[in-house]
Amino acid sequence: MDLRSDTVTRPTAAMRAAMAAAEVGDDGYGEDPTVNALEARAAQILGKPAAVFTPSGVMANQMAMRVLTRPGDVVIAGANQHVVDFEMGASARNAQVQFATLPDDDGRLDPAAVLARLDAEADHRAAVGAIAVENTHMVSGGTPWALGDLRALAAAVDRPIHLDGARLFNAVVATGTSAADYAATATTVMVCLSKGLAAPVGSILAGPTDLMERARLERKRLGGAMRQAGILAAAGLVALTDMVERLADDHRRARVLAEAVAAAFPRAGYDPATCRTNMVVFAHDDARALVAELAADGVLAGTLAPRVVRLVTHLDVDDDDLDHVVDVLARRRRA
Repeated sequence: MDLRSDTVTRPTAAMRAAMAAAEVGDDGYGEDPTVNALEARAAQILGKPAAVFTPSGVMANQMAMRVLTRPGDVVIAGANQHVVDFEMGASARNAQVQFATLPDDDGRLDPAAVLARLDAEADHRAAVGAIAVENTHMVSGGTPWALGDLRALAAAVDRPIHLDGARLFNAVVATGTSAADYAATATTVMVCLSKGLAAPVGSILAGPTDLMERARLERKRLGGAMRQAGILAAAGLVALTDMVERLADDHRRARVLAEAVAAAFPRAGYDPATCRTNMVVFAHDDARALVAELAADGVLAGTLAPRVVRLVTHLDVDDDDLDHVVDVLARRRRA
């Protein structure tokens, strides 16, 4: 049972069939009809004029950093966001920006704190080029933003917002908010096709047409231009069509895991009610040792820090798998 991440999913039979039958062309020339169809469909779902298919979410985030900022700019972001702490310093290397990090323990950015940092430009602080938000917020346990909170932030600031929506569709299913309504609060938005949506490869960056033209150039500069990529885009189209609503199953199973974790590790102080999507993130005194113990019982888990464990449900975890994991966790309590 692999609960390390929802990136471990394997493509469905429908995806494999679509990939085998995909009509392809040279995407470097904009001539791959399946890539073009995926980009058009994603832009429509997200309510944006244009979209660009990318090999990964990290690349899409980096493209956004490059088109929204100038070298030397500051990007305001939560201290625990993926673009800050889980992309190996890519924004400093690729976009030559630095981050002004704010507390985001609950997944949110406080508009007052954002405005305070913007105001500090008058006090000889580096200029803020953009603001980054993450929905769902991974480190806090896959927490979805409330649409009203995102709208309040967008209304308060006068800078572009980049929405790292690697798991945006989890937020959509958990809250009943449309992807377009979420995306409307941001200038650019990234969504990942290869996490909960189970495609083998790829993410989408969407936004205004002029910015997406620049993003396509930055994709090439980052080595992400592809050729007969319709083989990959075909799976992405299946993901957008067939895989969004089923995320509710992942959320249901994660809540079962959350209850099991709370019972197994009462000292962790984990509140299972905070599990709203497909992640269970909890404290443990020796996270790496616990992960090794779970692996010995056939359950693969991950760590986010020396004292933080993460379990992630996804397409390839069914109810029988879940029963086994719950039993393994129950034995940890008896031990």
